[in-house]
Amino acid sequence: MAAAAVTVLGSMFAINTATKSVEAIDTNTSAQHQAQSNDSEATAKDTAKTVVKTNSVLHPAKKIVIKPGRNLIAEANERAAAKKAAEAKAAALKAAQAAAAQKAAQEKAAQVAAAQKAAAAKQAAAQQQQAAATQSATTTTTSTTSTTTNKGTFKLSFYDPAVMGSNMGYSGVAANLSTFPRGTKLKITLSDGTVWYRTVNDTGSFAAGNPNQLDVAMPSSQIPSAGVLYATVEVVG
Repeated sequence: MAAAAVTVLGSMFAINTATKSVEAIDTNTSAQHQAQSNDSEATAKDTAKTVVKTNSVLHPAKKIVIKPGRNLIAEANERAAAKKAAEAKAAALKAAQAAAAQKAAQEKAAQVAAAQKAAAAKQAAAQQQQAAATQSATTTTTSTTSTTTNKGTFKLSFYDPAVMGSNMGYSGVAANLSTFPRGTKLKITLSDGTVWYRTVNDTGSFAAGNPNQLDVAMPSSQIPSAGVLYATVEVVG
């Protein structure tokens, strides 16, 4: 732009100089013409620089500012990925909770099954013990020549040796040993006709003050609800 301005101004100056009257031009030497030409060119260059400078002030160059835009596709992909990750995390948490609940239910079911098994085993043992006691209690003599001696009416109380930690079984009775020595076989007849055969194998604190009382060994499940009965007692043999 500066070179073009210098060319234009130089052309204008040359035209102006050419149109002046011949009379106005002094007779100069060749050196003077050259000096004037150099001065004119320098003046033209200065003028062109001034024009360029003024033009740059009056019409400054505009700066182009590039603002970064939004990548909507990338943002949408990020939102979709975040949503998918959140859903996966929620699903994993739900699965873990379900697994924990299932494990707890299985453990509870196992505990219930173990308790039922223990109860069944305990019941089977009790039934077996009861059957043995019943068999022993209902054993009757087959001898037709055996004799019995009636000792009168006795008060009957009951106890379960197993509950007391004893292994003596249910075939015996506790009695006053002065009335019935150990080993005495007794026939006990209840008012309803039920007959028990027992052998004296124990005594108790009751015996000293109650010689006409027998403490009959019997499983807890078979002890009469009345707690105390009266029966006819006979010595067998």
